[in-house]
Amino acid sequence: MNKLNRTCRTYKVSTARNGAGEQNGSNCTPRGRHIVRARIGAGCAENTVFVGRRPTGEIYGPELRAKFPERDWILTRILWLSGCQPGFNRLGCVDTMRRYIYIHATPDSVPMGIPASHGCILLHNAEMIDLFDRVPVGTPVNII
Repeated sequence: MNKLNRTCRTYKVSTARNGAGEQNGSNCTPRGRHIVRARIGAGCAENTVFVGRRPTGEIYGPELRAKFPERDWILTRILWLSGCQPGFNRLGCVDTMRRYIYIHATPDSVPMGIPASHGCILLHNAEMIDLFDRVPVGTPVNII
């Protein structure tokens, strides 16, 4: 088995509350072949809060959660995904990258294995840092 087909880590994740799907505006997790198009947040502190792929200067904690209870928490690191299958998850109204679908950290209090996101793939902070440190831009990601 070559290096590309070898599992080196597994992580428990959370995907979309609305299930799987590719349509823009669906808040679903897109399926199929993707690549990591961008890596965002290298060197940022754990629990760094991102809005619009930019660190806000905030560090997530109980006080911040109480102040913004409805916020969609994008924390620590971001792996921005791009679809590889035109008409399925790339281009037009099914474009994963234009939908801003990421693999990113979420508060460690969020249970994994339970659909909860707005389409992104969520991990806890330590797992997100581990994954981020292992994958360069261009890494294939297959969402099944």
